[in-house]
Amino acid sequence: MQPIYLLSLIAAYFCVLLLIAYFTGKNDTNDTFFSANKKSPWYIVAFGMIGASLSGVTFISVPGWVQASQFSYMQVVFGYMVGYVVIAYVLIPIYYNLQVTSIYEFLKHRFGPISHKTGFVFFFISRVLGSAFRLFLVASVMQYFIFDAWNVPFEITVIFSILLIWIYTFKGGIKTIVWTDTLQTVFLLSAVFATIYIILNRLNLNVTDIFTSTEFDRYNKIFFTDDFNGKKHFIKSFLGGMFIAIAMTGLDQDMMQKNLTCKNTKEAQWNVLSLGFVLIIVNFVFLTLGALLFIYAEKFGIQIPMVEGNLKTDLLFPEIALKGELSFSIGIIFILGLIAAAYSSADSALTSLTTSYCIDFLDIKKRESSKQRAIRQRTHIGISILLIIVIIIFKYVLKENVISSLLQVAAYTYGPLLGLFAFGIFTKINIKDKYVWLIAIFSVVLSYLLDTNSTSLLKGYQFGYELLIVNGMFTFAGLFLIKDKTIQN
Repeated sequence: MQPIYLLSLIAAYFCVLLLIAYFTGKNDTNDTFFSANKKSPWYIVAFGMIGASLSGVTFISVPGWVQASQFSYMQVVFGYMVGYVVIAYVLIPIYYNLQVTSIYEFLKHRFGPISHKTGFVFFFISRVLGSAFRLFLVASVMQYFIFDAWNVPFEITVIFSILLIWIYTFKGGIKTIVWTDTLQTVFLLSAVFATIYIILNRLNLNVTDIFTSTEFDRYNKIFFTDDFNGKKHFIKSFLGGMFIAIAMTGLDQDMMQKNLTCKNTKEAQWNVLSLGFVLIIVNFVFLTLGALLFIYAEKFGIQIPMVEGNLKTDLLFPEIALKGELSFSIGIIFILGLIAAAYSSADSALTSLTTSYCIDFLDIKKRESSKQRAIRQRTHIGISILLIIVIIIFKYVLKENVISSLLQVAAYTYGPLLGLFAFGIFTKINIKDKYVWLIAIFSVVLSYLLDTNSTSLLKGYQFGYELLIVNGMFTFAGLFLIKDKTIQN
């Protein structure tokens, strides 16, 4: 597929997003930008969050991960569902009762301003890195298949990508995103199912045939219970998935900001529970697509792309869709799905980072009302520039599969958030607020040292996603050390 066709398709897609932004961004107020005036229908939020939860990482990286890990990712996904139940019945009622705009305001109510700022900082780092991972992946695909043909530098590709997001979010904010996410989810799911249908036709298989074929058997193992020391063991993956969902959704301003646009607690709960159920089905479909891609590549002699001497299974899906001699339509379907997957998470991340910075760091509610909108707009620009810088840095330092790297980072950055919120919710103990940031940093350092030395210290044990739990436990335990006995409950 010619680069000019791909670029034209991207331009047409963004024209549609700008049209949505025009209608949803007419009321350019901070209340609209931060909370959509709390009038979003829960079913629209839930459907749109499918795309935001999956992102470009799932769209490309999960299928590309099948060769190395088979369907072991489903163990994590099953854990997600339990995590969503905890979010629905523990966290959401707290947020709605406190009527917060940023969920880290809970830490201010419970402990004090330093805890509030600490929560914000760890979210900010987590979301900047997570969003940069996702956008790096998409920018890499656009660079490899479009802009390299015109000798456009990667840095320009990144700037172009972020600029497009900024244009359609700078007025409507979360209100625009609730509706653009819905459109993007439609394109994302349509692209996946259409690609599976086309590949099955090329392989002369139907749905029943693929699940009973010997080729599929090489990739479809879900449960790993034989080696507890290994990273893929079921218990570690399930518990890791449960706490990843709690941390990366329930303790993440990006994801919860959409939930907080629902009209009331009950509708927000329905949103989260329905999302968890649907994600089980959708992730299984993505893994099935991954198996089909490797089967197709082997049958037709398609090589896994190499970048700077390293095999990049993340690029197999685009390689087949855009260069694998499938129908012209699959190239169109892939690009639409990729853009939808990438920007459904990236646009909300930009908005949530702007929201959290304004509410949690700048305390915008206490500023002069006449200056609040200008402060929010300047922050929106600043966050966009920061994302550009981090993505460009990733080009030179990132070597592994993107989703693997994303979840590893999450274990370090979301751990202190998990410990802080757990301590605040499940205990009534007061702490010396000024020392909270030290406990959080110490927990990350201790988790890193334990992870890097686990094979020698723990007789071959390797940490997987459960490192997030350990990190949270370190924070939880550390907060006992700064208990404030002078304050009576």
